[in-house]
Parts: sequence; C-alpha cells; structure tokens
Amino acid sequence: MIFSPSLEQKEGFAMGTPACGAAEIPRSGRAVDSFSTNEETIDKVAAVAVTKSASRPVRKVSDDEVLQRRVSPRLVGARKPVYFSPTFQKREVQKRKKKVIVEQKDESQTSRLKTSSKDDAVERKQKAEDGVKHSSSDRVHADAHEGDRQMESNALVVAIMSDAARVKDTLRIFNAHFLHFVQEEEKRCKKKDDDIDAKKAASLQSKEKSCKVDMMVNGKKSSMKSTKLRKGGGSKLEETKRSSKRPDLKAITKMLETGAVLYPDKKFGNIPGIEVGHQFFSRAEMVVLGFHGHWLNGIDFMGRSYSKLAQYKDLKFPVAVSAVLSGMYEDDVDNSEDIVYTGQGGHDLLGNKRQIGDQIMQRGNLALKHNMEQNIPVRVTRGHESANSYCGKVYTYDGLYKVVEYWAEKGVSGFTVYKYRLRRLDGQPPLTTGQVHFSRAQPPKCLSDLRGLVSKDISGGQEKIPIPATNVVDDPPFPPSGFIYSKQGKVASNIEVPPDAKGCSCVGVCIDSRSCACAKLNGGDFPYVRRDGGRLVVAKDVVYECGPNCGCGPDCINRISQQDIRYRLEVFRTPSKGWGVRSWDSIPSGAPVCEYIGILMRTDDIDDSSENNFIFEIDCLQTMKEIDGRQRRFGDVSKHIAVPPDVAEEKKAESLPEYCLDAVSIGNVTRFINHSCEPNLFVQCVLSSHHDMKLARVVLFAADNIPPLQELSYDYNYLLDSVVGPDGKVKELLCYCGTADCRKRLY
Repeated sequence: MIFSPSLEQKEGFAMGTPACGAAEIPRSGRAVDSFSTNEETIDKVAAVAVTKSASRPVRKVSDDEVLQRRVSPRLVGARKPVYFSPTFQKREVQKRKKKVIVEQKDESQTSRLKTSSKDDAVERKQKAEDGVKHSSSDRVHADAHEGDRQMESNALVVAIMSDAARVKDTLRIFNAHFLHFVQEEEKRCKKKDDDIDAKKAASLQSKEKSCKVDMMVNGKKSSMKSTKLRKGGGSKLEETKRSSKRPDLKAITKMLETGAVLYPDKKFGNIPGIEVGHQFFSRAEMVVLGFHGHWLNGIDFMGRSYSKLAQYKDLKFPVAVSAVLSGMYEDDVDNSEDIVYTGQGGHDLLGNKRQIGDQIMQRGNLALKHNMEQNIPVRVTRGHESANSYCGKVYTYDGLYKVVEYWAEKGVSGFTVYKYRLRRLDGQPPLTTGQVHFSRAQPPKCLSDLRGLVSKDISGGQEKIPIPATNVVDDPPFPPSGFIYSKQGKVASNIEVPPDAKGCSCVGVCIDSRSCACAKLNGGDFPYVRRDGGRLVVAKDVVYECGPNCGCGPDCINRISQQDIRYRLEVFRTPSKGWGVRSWDSIPSGAPVCEYIGILMRTDDIDDSSENNFIFEIDCLQTMKEIDGRQRRFGDVSKHIAVPPDVAEEKKAESLPEYCLDAVSIGNVTRFINHSCEPNLFVQCVLSSHHDMKLARVVLFAADNIPPLQELSYDYNYLLDSVVGPDGKVKELLCYCGTADCRKRLY
C-alpha cells in the first residue's frame, strides 16, 4: 500500500493532502463494499486526475524498479505493525534482543581481534589444542560479562522506543487482553441465557404435567403435590445469570502474570511517558502502567517492605505515591489547585457516597500523613463524567501535589473521617481539568461555535453525521476542493467484480458462532465484540463479514464496518501537513472509524506520468503470503486463498498487488487522514460481499483509545530510501508528524 507525495509535501509538507472539496453524487443501493460502474463518471474523473497532476515532476521507472517504488505498509524495513497482539509484541522484542546481542558479540570479537597480540593468538591456539579448560573463576568472570551484555541489550531494546511509545504499546497490549475477555464474557452470558431458556421450557413442561395430574386425580394430597411442584418450578424461574465478570480485572491479572506491567515497582513523582493532562479511560489502565496500583482504592502507597531497599532506608513507611479524586466521597472538596481530600475507609462501596463507619489512621491514611511529615509529593488524578467518552468517564492526571496539613473531624454522615489538604506544586504545566469539567479545548456543541468554518458538510449530506471543514491557517481561508465526495467506491470499466458469496443462513442477527458460516471463516468465532457498538478483538490478516446473501440483517454484529460513520469527524487545516482529520468524540480501541473509498482499478493502469497522491494498493494477499518481507498478523486463512490458474499468474500476483484504490478525484473523509510515525489507527482488510482477497475493502480501525480532538493518523510505512528519482538518486521527504519516535523522513 503506497501513497505518492503531493506537491504540497514537496514544498515542505509531510503527507498533507492537497486542496480538496466536496460535491454530491448519487447514492448506490448496493452493499457498502460494492462498486457501481459508471464509464462516463470514470472518464471525467480520469480527466480531472490528469489535469490536476500534469504540472508535477514525472518519475519514470523501469520494470525492475516497480517493486521498489510500490512498497507496502507492512514491511520489515519499516516499523512493526501499528496494531498487534501481545504474542506478536513478545516475539518482536525477542527478535530485537537477539539482534542486539549478535551485533554486540560481533563488535566485541572484532575489537578483541584488533587489540590482541600475536602472542595472545598463539597462546589461545595452544590452549585449544591441549584442551585446556578455563578455571571456575574464569567461567564466573565470563558469565558476569555475558550477564552485563544481556542487561545492556535489554536496556537497548527498551531504549528503542520513547517513554510515550512504551506507554502506548502497553495500553495496546492491555486493550487486546481486555477485548479478548469481553468476548469470553459475551459467550458466557450467551450460554447462561441459553441455560435459562432451557430451564424455562422445562418448567413449562413440568407445569403442564402438574395440571394434568390435578385434572385426573381428585384428591387433596395430589393437589398439594402439584402445588409444591408449581412453586418449585416458579422458584427455578427466579434464577438469573451470575453478575458479569470484569474483563478489565481479568486483563490486569493477565498483564501481571506475563510481566507486561510497564512499571511494576512503585515510585514517587512523575512517571516517564505520562505527562500532565494524560487521560486514562479506566482505572485499569492506571494499574497496568504502574501509575496507580489498585483499580478501586483511591490512595496508592508504598508499604513497609520498601524500607528494606537501600534508597529508601531513611524514609518512614507507608508513603503515598498516587491519589485519585473521583467524587466518590461526600466530604471531598475540590478547588483545582487546592484540594481537601477525604481519607479511605468507612465508605459505602455500593457507590451512594455515604459514610457508614469511622476511618482509621492506617494504610493509605497513614501514608498521606507520612507524606506531609517527609515533604513527599503525591500524584493526583481526577475522574469526571464525560459525555464524549465511550465509557462515560475519564481520568486526567493533573500533576504533583504536596500534603500541607491533615485533621480528623465528624463527617456529613456523623462518622469520623480524616481530611488532607493537598496543594499543587508550582512550576508544572497548567491544569487541564478544573473540578469536574475540562478547561482544555473542547469539542464544539454546534457548527456555529467552530472557528474558521469553511464547509458545513464536505459530504454534501451523504453521511448521516455532517463532516465540517475548518481553516484557521490560511488567509483568506479556503475549503477542500477538487474531488467528488462519495460514500461508495467506483470500479474501472476493465474490472469484473466477483459474484456475491453464498453467506450464512442465520436469521435476524448472527448469534451462535458454532453454526454461523461467516464466523467459521474467521477461525470459528466472530471477529467483533458487541461492546461500545462493536469493536474488533484483534487485527487479522483478513476479516470476513456477513454479506448480501446472508440471512442476517444490517444490525448483525458481523457487519460493523459496513455501517455509517458513527463519530463526529472534522476536516481541519494543519500548519505543516495540509488537511487533517480529528474526532469530536472519544473512539475506543478496535472501533471502525472509516473506509478508504476510491476508484477500484488495476495497479498496472496507474498513470506514471501523473504523480498521484492517493493510491492505496490492496496487498492483503501479499501480506498473508509474507511476500517481500511483509509480516502476517493473525489467523490461518490460507485455505481460503484462491489458487491461480497457472504459475505465471501466481508469479505476477506475487510481484506486486494487482489492484488498488485511487482516491485522487473520488473519495470520502479517509483521503484526508495524515501519516504519523506513532499512529492511532491501523489498516484492516475486510471481505463481505465477495471473498476475493485481491479486492478486499480497506478499513481503518482505532489502535488506541482516542480522546476528542486528537488528530487521526495511520502509518503510511514507506521503506526508507525506497523512492528513486529520474536521475537515479534516492529521493527523501521529511516527516512532520512531530511524535517522540518520529523517523524524521517519510522515505
């Protein structure tokens, strides 16, 4: 999958999109992933594309250079996939460790060879011939050096990523575990519901038999027996499924078991990679990062066991490291910079904020007292309701606070509570939350609140949710222009769309993965969970969704990516990257965001004389075959790959993707999404109406929990030094994504 650089980028932009705008086109009544052939429209589009790109430099390439020019996003030379399973990450880390160790050994051997004298060489040779063994002390010394090298290699592996990237990767692992356990919980609840239905049916049959007994036998004893039987059956109907298991707590346990917690040892002060203003979408996220050690307790502290460590020998324990203020205690007072924090204990855990007992000076309460006495600051995080959050609540880190005083008093409910006055340290970034509301930039409530509004809806009414465009960079401001907005792609006249697949025989919605034919294609289970409107559990080589011939309806869980865009998106002008896209809503990880829409055409038909900016190659098949260093994702779907008619055709399919999507003149909001070296979206190939992987749909999913107003991005994954100019010299394009782990160059 490749994008060609635009004229804007050559003038200093990083994968920015040129000025583009919206024009409405007729909607198609077919499935979302279908294409409608309109030769007249195609001809007009081709004319627009040539006119638009005619003045740009032309890059001629030979047949040998074709592969090098059309590189794919999932190559070894680029970074690892932006969305991956914990198993994949573990394998990648092991590969890095081995590589570093081998390189260090080679360097060490080279250095020793250069510095060793001839006498040393003769001596080593003589020892080898005589079979002289090293003494035990020599072996210990060698082992010590090997251990040092191993520790250094581990440090180098860790240093490969920035602190912020390590935080992001840890959260991705957690989300993968979380969605896996959500899927298990949905199965458990489904089984429990089936059991309850079976018991209801059995109870009804039992009641019918009891009634027959009453009618046939006229006696008090029989009547009493039938009454007891009816009561017994009724009591069984009262049985309900057990309370839901907590997928987030299971994910925490899994992270602890696998040693995947980022900072397992508690520490004072700020945590690397977590800046003031960082948002957590659950208490569990704090736990797996080592930011706050318990998913329920408001005070996290270091116990007395830490006093055995040399660096803490002069401190008095317990000592608090973190406090969460989420409005759970009726006696809390929050004035932003100055907080009156209620200690822990004696609180009604049912959540009505009522105190039901006296608090005791121990554990977290004693820890905060020691913080005050030893002048040790504590991290403060505020939890607050948020209508933009998919979970209804977010937690924001607001920096370090010192405990200035404490006291005991009778609380509102008449029980003894401990109060702690916390005061924010000077010299920190400004607060991003004030009490329970944001003071940071907020999504507008209506279009009239938008600064620099240049288009109310670039889709021209095609999308259910309008997509506005803003420009506060250019003077005078201008809207996107030069393309036709379309919810559905077009197909070139020389391409035959495969026939619709047979589909499943489910009715209404697909529920039972054991009987659903589409679920079997995905490895025997549905790829999505129903939580938050549908989320992909893990990135796959390809996802099989239900299609036109399936018996289920549009609300089926296995049609998630075919639904309309469900987040409020905005196209905005960036200072250095052209147009970009952001969301006004929080987007949970694994949620589908948008599909890449364009003209489906053969890759060989790309006009090399026009440097097209919006070519997206469909390399699903090449990725699954791991051609040219591509890395597979998950699942064995090789049995579904169509067998080429001959060897020549197979070699052609392996050389480069046969088909691509051209969004230069027809497309949707996805064409404006920029590149980032640390993206928050990932690319997923999806099949629904047909099962031809060479013509798979390209859908962007959330790789992280994305907060409102964060720019959406995915990794274009060019291979560095892969683009060669007409003069044969390697061309370079600077990257302006601005992330901590930016590769500095796009290619």
